[in-house]
Amino acid sequence: MALVTVYIVVLVFVGAASHLADLIRSGLHPYSWAPDWLNLYWSSLAVFDSLAALLLVSGRRAGVDLTAAVMATDLMANWYAAYGIQHSDFFAQPGLQRLTAFTLLVLATGPFVRSRLSPGAIWNGV
Repeated sequence: MALVTVYIVVLVFVGAASHLADLIRSGLHPYSWAPDWLNLYWSSLAVFDSLAALLLVSGRRAGVDLTAAVMATDLMANWYAAYGIQHSDFFAQPGLQRLTAFTLLVLATGPFVRSRLSPGAIWNGV
């Protein structure tokens, strides 16, 4: 299914790759302006984005569930960072705009994608 492929590509090549690069470059606290808990959350996404993609590759519904949870919490964290910490706005943050669009896509299409996957079986190409 094309949507599963889109989810996987974004999770691996945008999410996990950027969080892994941050970890390699700066460790668990890549953003000096952000509180420790937020840095640790973003660093943990290197694992959670990868796990969600792996579950999706294997055709498991849990992959859609984890993707939705990761995207919703990541969006909240980024909105908090933009508005609450950086005192910025949506239109000044292209990354936040892209993250919002992808999160809305996942939340809107997730139930459809999930219904075509199995609870625990390997993906059969639907």
